[in-house]
Amino acid sequence: MSAQAPSAVILIRAERFIPNPATAADNAFQREVPVGQPEDSTRASALAEMDAVAQALRDAGVRVHVFDDKDHTRPDSVFPNNWISTHAGGMVAVYPMYASNRRHERRADVLEMLKSQYRVQTIVDYSGLEPDGIFLEGTGAMVLDHVSRVAYTARSYRADTHVLERFCTDFGYEPMAFEAVDSAGVPVYHTNVIACIGTEVALIALEMIPDESRRRQVRERLTVNGRTVVELTEAQIREFAGNAVELCGRTPEGRRRYIMAMSARAHRSLRPEQVAAIEESCEIVSVDIPTIELAGGSVRCMIAGVHLDRRRIDVEPELTDAVLAINEDHPVTADGRYVDA
Repeated sequence: MSAQAPSAVILIRAERFIPNPATAADNAFQREVPVGQPEDSTRASALAEMDAVAQALRDAGVRVHVFDDKDHTRPDSVFPNNWISTHAGGMVAVYPMYASNRRHERRADVLEMLKSQYRVQTIVDYSGLEPDGIFLEGTGAMVLDHVSRVAYTARSYRADTHVLERFCTDFGYEPMAFEAVDSAGVPVYHTNVIACIGTEVALIALEMIPDESRRRQVRERLTVNGRTVVELTEAQIREFAGNAVELCGRTPEGRRRYIMAMSARAHRSLRPEQVAAIEESCEIVSVDIPTIELAGGSVRCMIAGVHLDRRRIDVEPELTDAVLAINEDHPVTADGRYVDA
């Protein structure tokens, strides 16, 4: 199985979704809800889109963990990849968030699920950097090459390079930071809107990296292992063509099936030769999510991939005498001491 494409994902079913006013200032992809559209209608449409994404991934054979969120103070909780990432070897990262009303999106129940169903060895929590005004919004701020161990990062308020270097030291990645701007000179707020890295293909808007030398270095690094680079235009980026993610599903017969998940809007923006290049290694699975895209993110933003080894839940762990001794049904240890205090 490819280290790049997880076979399980976490989705948040945000029942009180609206585009977040606190993130509109630096998210050039964010749009207002159509004038006159009731909030209840917006929320109902967004829920239907969230459910459609979950079902499309399940239909592709991807394991989907869905968590409900009814909290009206978390308008962007549908985008969990900004606060959590998981990594081979049992490591989990928790990130500092730029918008203050996004910081309580971090959920203990998600971490507990990971610990109970997957092998988690270490959780590294960088969220304590928020009071210092230092942020790194997970796999929104970074696009990770899990094969070559490179963290591609467009510098922004949401991607501090000092935290990036700490993350790379802790998790064993090489940092590759660069400037990325649109044609108006506005910095790209999240790297994952301009780049997607799969096992054998990468989608990226190299034209949005103004430094020609750095642009060339990024391209060379992406292709060093023979990966095909599909160059996207800024117009395609506006259609969220870069906000895709490779996943590993299963066919009904149980064979591996690599997919590239993206929105229908993103899919429609691709030229036939770009689609052909992607489909040489994975199948495109697209879902229409126009309401969620009002918030400035698309399918990739909705998905937190699980790169952890799954626990065997059909096997009961063998308890030692010491563990049995402190069980509430066995309050006395072998030496006669009473431990049910």
